[in-house]
Amino acid sequence: MQVKEIIRQALMEDIHTGDITTNYLDLEPVTSIAFMIAKAEGILAGVDVARQTFRELDKDLKITLYKKDGDRVKIKDEIMRIEGKAASILQAERTALNFIQRLSGIATKTNAMANLIQGTDARILDTRKTTPLLRELEKQAVRIGGAFNHRFGLYDMILLKENHIRAAGSITEAVSRVKMHNTSHKIEVEVTNLQELEEAISCGVDRVMLDNMPLDEIKTAAKKYRTKIELEISGGVNETNIQKYARSGVHYISIGALTHSAKALDISLLFKE
Repeated sequence: MQVKEIIRQALMEDIHTGDITTNYLDLEPVTSIAFMIAKAEGILAGVDVARQTFRELDKDLKITLYKKDGDRVKIKDEIMRIEGKAASILQAERTALNFIQRLSGIATKTNAMANLIQGTDARILDTRKTTPLLRELEKQAVRIGGAFNHRFGLYDMILLKENHIRAAGSITEAVSRVKMHNTSHKIEVEVTNLQELEEAISCGVDRVMLDNMPLDEIKTAAKKYRTKIELEISGGVNETNIQKYARSGVHYISIGALTHSAKALDISLLFKE
């Protein structure tokens, strides 16, 4: 879905048949000025989405950006200035803030994790654990934060997970069936132990996901197979242990919490007195 359509639907969700609070104020159509201000330190993402939200509601609003995606903000930093009808600013305020707070929270959490593994060869990946219909924006926020995108959906990479393997009967059978049809997409297989890892490698897949495996087994796998196949770890990775995993020798670390558990960055909008 295009960003413009996401914004349009988000505004419709909030305003629906009309903003009765603002409408009943009978505000004069005079020019007002408001500022979007950071109330916490973090990395910004979704600045232009917030700008587009105001302009989608009222194309006559004048937006001045003081910050851009990827900028680090401190408390009280001004992010943007909005000038125009007060009613328009009020009606778009919450939707615009929802976008920029959510996306900046993802970028901030991602950046903190990425900084922890600087100096290693490992790359942090996101997952498909995203807010429905906001995947494009949330994965962009991950990139802004300094990490990388895993597959965008079920259509651009083959990932045989536990339930796929159970449905097919075995890793070998699942890979064999996929290879009968697939000619271009990369194949990744999820494994939970070294025996399954060896089976997956013998099938000639492109990448193996070491799911919730103990660190000592991950190190064993990396030492033996790092130069032969892409290795990705998933499950249980957080700020306290990511450095250990990054130094284990794997190529990728996928973290669902980047998108499903990121705390929104505190940002507010205030009218100029």
